[in-house]
Amino acid sequence: MGKRKEFIGTVISNKMQKTVVVRVMRISKHSKYSRIAKIFNKFKAHDEKGIAKFGDTVKIEETRPLSKDKHFRVTEVIKKVSEAAKIEVKEEI
Repeated sequence: MGKRKEFIGTVISNKMQKTVVVRVMRISKHSKYSRIAKIFNKFKAHDEKGIAKFGDTVKIEETRPLSKDKHFRVTEVIKKVSEAAKIEVKEEI
């Protein structure tokens, strides 16, 4: 058996029950032009206890399919965001 994929990202939506949308960034180098590019992906992750809030940095781990789009779960909240910082993060997105 292989190792499950793990990503660290920012919660950009927690409007659903027991589900959060996590934005994950990775840096990739273009093979031909050697330009560094930031690539963003959004994943829906299962949050059973509802501990992740908007703007928090979380660690997600791959799991069996829980619904049509949801195949990750929140393993831990790495960094909580204060109320003042949430306004800045929302304007950035």
